[in-house]
Amino acid sequence: MTTFAPDSLALNRKLPLWYQVSQSLRASILGRGPDEPLRLPTEDRLAEHYGVSVLTMRQALKELESEGLISRHRRRGTFIEPSARRGTPVRLLGSVDAIVAQQSGERTTVLEHGPAPVPAELAGYFPGLEEAASYRRLRRDERGDEPTNWAENLVRPELAARIDLADLARWPMTKVLRDAVGVRISRITDTVEARLADPETARLLQIPLLSPILHYTGVTYDDTGRVVDVARIHYRGDRFSFSVTVHAD
Repeated sequence: MTTFAPDSLALNRKLPLWYQVSQSLRASILGRGPDEPLRLPTEDRLAEHYGVSVLTMRQALKELESEGLISRHRRRGTFIEPSARRGTPVRLLGSVDAIVAQQSGERTTVLEHGPAPVPAELAGYFPGLEEAASYRRLRRDERGDEPTNWAENLVRPELAARIDLADLARWPMTKVLRDAVGVRISRITDTVEARLADPETARLLQIPLLSPILHYTGVTYDDTGRVVDVARIHYRGDRFSFSVTVHAD
């Protein structure tokens, strides 16, 4: 039987391996195509794929099982739950794959894209650049077709020329830049704050004006220290919460 093929992962030894593996596999599952197999490879094959021990792989799978993303059946194997949906907490634990996983798994519509002036409040991230490529996308709940968040990205023009809109309809910008465009991402700086919905956000998310929202800003740097993307995501306050987990050394 054909099995699901997860994405590859570059491990960061400063973070728990089981956590990195679970988030990478989670992103692969939530970003899968509709016709991809539901059966996962065996624990041994997954452990070999990620370069970790079977024990670490088992812990990662246990995490995904607790979320309801997979089900494990003795002698039959491990399967992706067809109706699995992404949980609502916004969880940031210091991994690029965690951010990819958080932003995966919803139906995405590209509202508009094209060149746009760099806003004054973001000019410090793009020194000497007056114009960048702007992408605006709306994400909807897969089950109820309800808007959950909308995102706007500003990307360096030379990178935007290599972005396929079909990829953006399936994957988060972080994954597109890293895996499709080939950007070597070194770090992402995140800021999350509470705000009130402005008229545009209220219209797009179908919520009353001045409703509470979570406003996320993510600044992505490449391995030369240059900013390649600034993402601003507006989450419905009644659908998301924010939590941070700190691991002791």
